[in-house]
Order: sequence, then C-alpha cells, then structure tokens
Amino acid sequence: MNSALSMRTDPATPRDLSFWAAFGPGLLFAGAAVGVSHLVQSTRAGASFGLSMLIVVLLANVIKFPAFRFGPQYAAATGHSLIDGYRRQGRWTLVFFALLTAGTMFTVIAVVTLVTAGVGITVFGLGPLLEASVGPVAGPSVVSALIMVLAAILLAGGGYVWLDRFIKIVMPLLTICTLAAMFMALDRIDWSWGAFIPDAVILDLAGIAFCVALVGWMPAPVDISVWSSLWALARAKHQPRKPAPRDVLMDFDIGYWATMMLALAFVLLGTGMMFGQGLTFENNPAKFSAQVVDLYTTTLGGWSRPIIGTAAFLVMLSTSVTVIDAFPRVIASLVVQLRLAFAPQAAALAANVPLEGDRHVYRVSFAFLCAGALAILVWGMSSFTALVDLATTLSFLTAPLLAFFNHRAIHAPEVPRDQQPGSAMTTFSWASITLQTAFALYFLWFKFGPSGA
Repeated sequence: MNSALSMRTDPATPRDLSFWAAFGPGLLFAGAAVGVSHLVQSTRAGASFGLSMLIVVLLANVIKFPAFRFGPQYAAATGHSLIDGYRRQGRWTLVFFALLTAGTMFTVIAVVTLVTAGVGITVFGLGPLLEASVGPVAGPSVVSALIMVLAAILLAGGGYVWLDRFIKIVMPLLTICTLAAMFMALDRIDWSWGAFIPDAVILDLAGIAFCVALVGWMPAPVDISVWSSLWALARAKHQPRKPAPRDVLMDFDIGYWATMMLALAFVLLGTGMMFGQGLTFENNPAKFSAQVVDLYTTTLGGWSRPIIGTAAFLVMLSTSVTVIDAFPRVIASLVVQLRLAFAPQAAALAANVPLEGDRHVYRVSFAFLCAGALAILVWGMSSFTALVDLATTLSFLTAPLLAFFNHRAIHAPEVPRDQQPGSAMTTFSWASITLQTAFALYFLWFKFGPSGA
C-alpha cells in the first residue's frame, strides 16, 4: 500500500521530464504536413485510382523518413538548425536552399490558405454572404486574408508557445474526426485483391504526373525537415532542461507516423466515397471542398456533415498556421547564415544574434510573405489544381538533393559520433536517396524524352 502510494506521489522522473520537454515539434510537423497533400491530393488519389494508391502513399512516406528525421536529430545533437548544417557544407548548398525557399514560399502559402479558405467557406456556409459582399471570385482571397490575420494574431501574441498549444488541441481533434469519417467509408470499398492492382491509366503521362505531384508533398516537401529543426530549437528554448536526443526523435516519430496514418485514411475516404463514380474535380478550391464534403454527406447522411467538415477544416487550418510560421523562421535564419557565409567579418554576429534569426526579421518576413501570397491569389490564380501540381512537382524533383544535404549534415564532424545514425539508418538513407533520384530522373525522361515528346 505504501509502495503504491509512493509511486503515485513521486515527482516525474528525469526521463519523463525530458520527453515532455521535447514533445511538440513532432505535432507541428504533422500539422504542417497534413494539409494539401492529404485533403486534396490523397483524396484525389483514392477517388481517381482507388486502393492502388495506398501503395504509392505508403512508399512515399517510408522513402522520405530518413531525410525528415535527420532535421530534429541534427538540432538535438548540435543545438543548431539544419540551415547551419547546410552552411557548413559550403556556400552553394546554402544558396541552393535559399533559392528553393524563395521559389516556393509564396506559392505554398497561397495554396494552403486558399484550400483552407475553400473548406471554411463550405463548412460555415459563407458562400452567399461572400457573393453578396465581394463577389464569388474575390471571396476565397478575402477569407485567405482573414486566415493570415488569424495566424498573425496567434503567432504575434505568443510565438512558439501559442503555436505549440494550438497544435496540441487541433491535431488530436483532426485525428479523431478523420478516423471516424474513414471508418464510415470502409464498408463501401471493394477489398478484393484486384482492387490493389494499378489501372493501366496510371502508367500514362497524366497518371505519372499525378503520382509525382502526390509524392512531392507526401507526407510533405523534404525542406520541412529544416522547419522541424527550427521548431526543435524553439521548443528547447522554452524548457528548463535540454531534451534528450532520443526523446526529440520519439516526438518526431509520433508526429511522422501519425501523418502517414492520416494520409492512408484520406486515400480510403476518396476510394470509398468517390472512386468509380466518374466525377470531374472542380478547379475552384471552394467548389472542390464543397464537392468533397457534400459527396460524403449525400452518401453517408446529413448527420455526417459536421464530422467531415470539421476534419477537413482542421486539416487545413493546422497546415496554414504552421506554414505561415515556418517560412518566416527559415528566412530569419537564412539571413544570419548567409551573412556568416559571405561576410567572414560578420562571424561575431553569432554572439549577438541567435542563429535561428532575429525576431524583427521574422515579423517583417511574415508580413512580406503574406502580402506576396495574397498577390498570387488576387492576380496570378488561374488554375487551382495546376498551382498545386506545380508546387508539388517542384518539391518532388528537389527532394533527392535535399535528402542528400540532410544525410551529409547528420554525418558531419560537428555531430557527435554517438548521436549520428547507426549503420542500418545510414544504409536506409542512401537507399532512399537513390530511389528518389531514380524516380525523379525517370519522370524527367518520361516527360521530356522520346516517349513524352
């Protein structure tokens, strides 16, 4: 009796404290990853190709795992972000990552906020109000701007701490709603072996292009590994003790495999509700969202609408907030690292400015990125699905090189030997890089070679 009582009243062990000190960035990764790749691309995959896409989604998640894991692992081992690791590999590595960030940041923010706006318009029935006030074309852009303002208020008020709390509420709700919706759809799926065999249409240029777009952001672009390293550092700053590297990795693993589970769930949802019905997907985000939610409601009954709608909106809201936070963090860190790389006399800068970047640069970048994303939505948005596919295809083609950068970083001299990956993970990483490179080259040959001409 006394022993049991002492077990209940003893303070948390250092092991417990270490894990809770590390817990959070993995969920932020899940929040950033579970979005367009899941709600849009995974649903389209199941709707267009059925259960055969489960294999593609599963393979994409497994192949990218080492590259993503090395982000928080590098931060935990060195106390620096992957951007610092890129600078140590040479200026050209840092410049490549900076150019990739500059080339995708506006489009990514525009895409995720636009999809979030479309879902919100559908779920909350804002369509008639927006049409009467600003018109049907400007409506999604107006709601996108409001989402950015909401994110600004959340992040400006509490920074990482509020972001951490927000995602710990959203992600469990998202998971529950998505899994509930998936279980509703299971009895509508053909589970025969033949259903898992890819249709011949997946092997033509359009099918290959769709798979590339799907894998490009499945579960996320590889550059999110940099975001994970920055979030791990931000989390450590707000804790009284430094998290143990193994607990940082456990936190990441929980978030990562949760994203894979949700991706498979959305493929099953698309398969059960839309596959084989000859549907044409809308090119407008609000209409696409309404198409998805309304189809589930029609099939399952009106009572399912709150579950489907809530799951869809939480998917995209979590993505929008985390993405809008991540890019300014990356820019703030890049400003410091580029100055260190190209201005040796600025080496003393590290003593005065955190390597993760200055808060003022973060705020200016935040405003600049939101303004640029809105400009794309207002003046450069001619095709919703084309914009998504362009961004995801670029991520697919650059993934092998970023995975190689991450591999070099985690095996660099500044990482203690006992905190570098073991031989099995190192071999796994090389195999992943090789496969991603082969897939990228095959796509380029298929698209631009004799067969694609």
